[in-house]
Parts: sequence; C-alpha cells; structure tokens
Amino acid sequence: QSRLVESGGGLVQPGGSLRLSCAASGFTLDHYAIGWFRQAPGKEREGVSCISGSGGSTSYADSVKGRFTISRGNAKNTVYLQMNSLKPEDTGVYYCAVGALCGKAADFGSWGQGTQVTVSS
Repeated sequence: QSRLVESGGGLVQPGGSLRLSCAASGFTLDHYAIGWFRQAPGKEREGVSCISGSGGSTSYADSVKGRFTISRGNAKNTVYLQMNSLKPEDTGVYYCAVGALCGKAADFGSWGQGTQVTVSS
C-alpha cells in the first residue's frame, strides 16, 4: 500500500493543462525532497521536476522548463505539478517520490502508484 498517491491525470489535447497532486498519508512532505517522474511506453523512467525540503528550491528537466511548475500546497502533505502547454511527448505515467535530496530515480525510496497523463488530439 503506497503512502504516496498521485492524482489529476487524464486525457488532454495538445496545448492544454493539467495539475497533478501528490498526497502523503501519515506524514508531511515539507521535510523531504519530492520528485516527479514519468515513464512512457517502451521508454525509461525520467525525472521531470523536483522540489527540495524546507528550502524549497526547484529543478526541472530541460524538456519541461517554462511549462511545468512544482509547488507545495497549503496542506503540508501535498505537492503539485502544474503542467501547461502540454505536448504529446509529455504522455506517460507520472509518479511522485520522496527522497532526502533531489536526484535520480534511484535516490528516492518511496513512490506512489502513478497517474496516467495522455496528451493527444
């Protein structure tokens, strides 16, 4: 049973927007780095964005810079990924994960079940 749950995925046309949520059960996320990753069929999982602990610094993959924004919600058990100007290449299963520091997927120890994002005309 995942302690992290992603939601907000769905089908959207190119150029549209979605906001993904990552919610934790039993703990708050403000002390941890939270990463968003995605995996498309036949491709390796890739990092999309990350927000650090209390410092709040953020990072983004080059492919999503200027289009995606990661943020912490008012509720400290929630992190969001706002995705604008979506492209078909953004299609995939999106996962949030918890780690001590922002890094690669292997650096994160707790993962959600994923939410499907499909960008298609």
